[in-house]
Amino acid sequence: MINNSTLMGRLTFEPELRSTPNGVSVLRFQVACDRNYQSPGKEREADYIDCIAWRHTAEFISRYFHKGSMIAVEGCIRTRNYTDKNGNKRKRMEIEAQNVSFCGSKPANGAPEAAATQQPSPSYAAPDEEYEEILDDDLPF
Repeated sequence: MINNSTLMGRLTFEPELRSTPNGVSVLRFQVACDRNYQSPGKEREADYIDCIAWRHTAEFISRYFHKGSMIAVEGCIRTRNYTDKNGNKRKRMEIEAQNVSFCGSKPANGAPEAAATQQPSPSYAAPDEEYEEILDDDLPF
């Protein structure tokens, strides 16, 4: 099964880092993505997509992104059911961010944030391996 999502847009509000009762960092944010098509005589429309980030990814977003920042998000779609305060059953869809990075131009203040990218947490990091260079003559085809 495949459940991948890639978004690029701007943060719609200032991200606020929180912690679960167990001390796990969590951050909810929303990305505004312009639609590709613009109806003649109308303003371009956007979709507002809810996202959630955990642990190192949440801390990274909290540190380097602010309202209006352009962000690229890679993750998977998650759904969850809940009951609202009026007793109605609801369903929520959001993107669980697994990788995020900067996109767009560097801020006017010259901050080095455009060069930063989020590194995968150690639990997801690839093992340290050395790869030898393969020359065209070494290929079997």
